[in-house]
This record gives sequence, structure tokens and C-alpha cells, in this order.
Amino acid sequence: MTTVRKLVLAATLSVIGWVSVALVAAQTVRMDEDRFFRMHGRQAVRLWQDFVLRPDETARDVFVLSGSTTIAGTVDGDVVVVLGPVRLESTARINGSLVVTAGDVTVVEGARVAHDFMVFGGGSDLPRSFYPGGEHIAIGNPWMAARLRDIAPWVTYGLLWGRLIVVSIPWVWWFVGVALILSLAINLVLHSAVGQSADTLASRPAGSFMTGLLMLLLTGPVALLLGATIIGLAIVPFVLCAVVVAGITGKVAVSRWIGRTVLGHDSEETHLQAMMAVLVGFAAICLLYAVPIVGLMTWALVGVLGLGSATLTVMSALRRERAKRRPKKTEPPPAPPDLERESPPAPVIPAMPMMASAVPLRAYEPPPPPIPDIPAGAAAAAFPLATRATFLDRLVAGALDVVFVMFVFNMFLDRYMFDDSPAILFLCFAYFVTFWSWKGTTLGGIICNLRVVRLDGAPLAGADAVVRGLASVFSFVPLGLGFLWILRDPQQQAWHDKIAGTIVLKEPSSPLTANGSVTPGSPRQH
Repeated sequence: MTTVRKLVLAATLSVIGWVSVALVAAQTVRMDEDRFFRMHGRQAVRLWQDFVLRPDETARDVFVLSGSTTIAGTVDGDVVVVLGPVRLESTARINGSLVVTAGDVTVVEGARVAHDFMVFGGGSDLPRSFYPGGEHIAIGNPWMAARLRDIAPWVTYGLLWGRLIVVSIPWVWWFVGVALILSLAINLVLHSAVGQSADTLASRPAGSFMTGLLMLLLTGPVALLLGATIIGLAIVPFVLCAVVVAGITGKVAVSRWIGRTVLGHDSEETHLQAMMAVLVGFAAICLLYAVPIVGLMTWALVGVLGLGSATLTVMSALRRERAKRRPKKTEPPPAPPDLERESPPAPVIPAMPMMASAVPLRAYEPPPPPIPDIPAGAAAAAFPLATRATFLDRLVAGALDVVFVMFVFNMFLDRYMFDDSPAILFLCFAYFVTFWSWKGTTLGGIICNLRVVRLDGAPLAGADAVVRGLASVFSFVPLGLGFLWILRDPQQQAWHDKIAGTIVLKEPSSPLTANGSVTPGSPRQH
């Protein structure tokens, strides 16, 4: 069973379990009202049902979701109503607070509320003599309450059943129509970009899924790190907008990919064929959205695949642009024909008679040219670009290592540590330094087939691993800029790589020698 199938199966079981618990809870609260409220001090809970508290009945707290509420008895605690109207009779006594969201409130002369009276998104019909014992807050109007009540059937029969489209709700189809028009417009304007994302999905579905999942996991932490500074805070909206735009464009690419598969189109499709593919794919996704449980899973899968395919497409475009900017190697011009002929040997000067005993003179030999100074990064140039690990490879490996370290800490070491932050940092440092000096890579690097070597191809020693671990602090402290440096560095080195004199290689493309070192310039092997 592949990784994608395992994730889909786990998500399916989780959704089924969650829905089962919700249904059991809903069935549990369906009791006879007379038997439920005869005893003092019981709580009242109603989900998608109306509730009536008679004058001779007492309840401790009342909570009603998507149902009308009538209070004529005594409530010792609070009354909370969401998506439903509330009526307080003249004999109603609420010793706590009344909180109503998306519902109108009607109070009859003589009703009492001991503490706060709060209405959000609804209207209130109150007598002149009604004064609550606490705060009196009203936000919204009856129009807002009506709109919010329209959402209640979708929440009840759609979201809680794990689907996004409820066929019997008219306003849902307005959203479907707007989404269809927006998808067709994006496909028409960004025809080439959407097509490349669809090609990425067709060639790398598993890679698109893992990339999209990784983007979702890292968007929040990256936004928090950027928001820690004033300059980074200004960048956060652009980052979030880029993620949203990539996700929307990727969803259109998923629809086009499904439509291609159904219609049998190739990647070199016309604009009309692309529009038909998007239309067919969108219709297929909408059908899945209307199926309970499957609809929510489809929404999550389409979002992750779309975000991942868009991200991979943008990264491929950046690589192509960098390749175009890189200067091409030019061969030296051939030597003139007269210089290619063998030059005659230098004449030998005969010895003079008076110097017969001296050593005979030889032809003049010019001194060898001086050896030029080789810069530090020249050794890294001996490794072809195809053998070096990309930023995505190193990001995935690092994420796996962090997850492993956190798991070990929380499972085995957390109970012995009083201050988590220094302990986790020390554990991360010890983990990376130990594995670099022992195996030349980490567990994440083993999974992603990565290996860390020195610039001359030799394996890392203990001192090299310690220097690289300490230098990683300089790459991490300035909001991870040292790690992002890999994207623009021609040698694909981070700051700590340059400090420690190391380079990260892809294992299949860097064959090892007998002593564990890597031969620079080795050809890529498949």
C-alpha cells in the first residue's frame, strides 16, 4: 500500500469516527422533556430540536443549536442559543446570562435575567420595564439573523455529514455557479500556467500531494516567523496571498487534469478543449462534493493536490529561468594553422674551446607559469548541478528530522525536562552532529537519499559536523534567510554550508568511493 493510499484510508477512518460520535451524541440528548427536567440541577441540551421549559420546571443550564427556545420556568445558570429564536415568558427566571447568536429574542413583561443580556446577529423585542442585571449588548439586525439562519440547514445536512453541496438548498448552487465562472476565467487567462500544473499532476501526483501537504504545514510557522519583525510583518500578506492564489489556480488545474483524463485530451490542447476539460472536471468534483463523507475528503484532496502542483510548477519555472541566465560555456577558438605545425627545436650553443671542461650549455627553458589561487567555492563547482540536492529535497529531509526529534522528546524525554526550549535545541544539535559525523546524513537524509560531504568529496569528520551544527544557527536566526539562500546560490549552498565548507548531494547521483568519499564530477546514475 502506497503512502497516498495510507493517508486517504486514515483520513476516511477519522471522518467516519467523528461522524459516528456526533450521531451518538445527538441520539443521547433526545429524551423525554418531562422526565429530563423534573429533577433540579440538570442541564438541557438540544441539537436541531425545539426546547420548552415549563413554569414548574427547573434546569441548571440550557444550550440549543438550530432550534427555537421557550423559557417559562427557572434556569439557575446560563441560556445559550445559536441559530434559533428565543421567547421569555412572564414567569421566566434566568439567574445567569442569556446569549443568543443569529436569532431574534422576544421578552414578555415580567421576565427576569439576573446577569448579561447579549444578542449577536438578531433583533430583540423588549418591554419598557425590562432591565437585565448585567450588560445589555445587541449587535446586528433581523436581516443578519435571517441570513445566518439560512446557513443552519447547510451546517446540519451538509457540513456535519461531511459534504459541501446540499442539493436541496438553493443558495448553494449560486456559489457553485460563481465558482464555475471563476474557474473558466482563470483557465482562459492563465491557459499555459494551468496546463503546466495539469502536466505536473499527470507526471507527479504523489510529489504534488506531498508538496501541497508540506506547504500547508509550513505556511503558518513561516508567517509567524516573518511577523516577528516589522519588515517581515509587511511581507506576511503577500505570502498569504501567494498561497491563496496558488491554491485557487491549482484547483483549476485539478479540474483540467480530471477533464483531460475523461475526454482523452493531450497536453497540447486548444483553448476550447481546455475549457471543456475544466467544465467536465468541475462537474465531476461537484458530484463528489455532494456525497456524504466523500465530499469533505475530496475537498481536502483537491486543495492539497492543487497547491502542490502549483508550487512545483513555479519552482520548475524558476529553475528554467536560472538556467537561461547562467552563461554558456564557450570553447576556445582554434589556433591558427601556422602555429599548429611543430616548431623547430631550439639551437644548441656549442661550447667554446676555453670552456671545454665546463658543462655544456642547454637550450633555454622558460619557467612554468605560476599556479593561480583557487577560490573556496571552486571545489564545489567540480560537482555537477544534477548531483546536488535541491531546496525541496533538503526541506523535506529537515522536516522529517524535526518531526522525529519532537517525537522522541515528547515520548521519552519530556517527563525529565523542566524547561522544554533549551532541551529541544540541545537534542536537535546532538542529533544532527552525531548523524553527520557517523553516517554523513540524517534519518531524513536517508529517506530522501541525501548525503553531506566536504568540498573535496571527503566524508565529514567530527569537527566538521560540529562546525556545521554551530554555523546552522547563523542560517536560522535571521528568519531562515540562510536556508533560503539555497534558492539563489549558484552552488546551492546554505550559509552554514559555506562556513563549514560542505555541500549536500543527492545519493543516487553521487557514487561513493571505497573509503566513503564522493568523487567530484561523477556522472549521474539512474
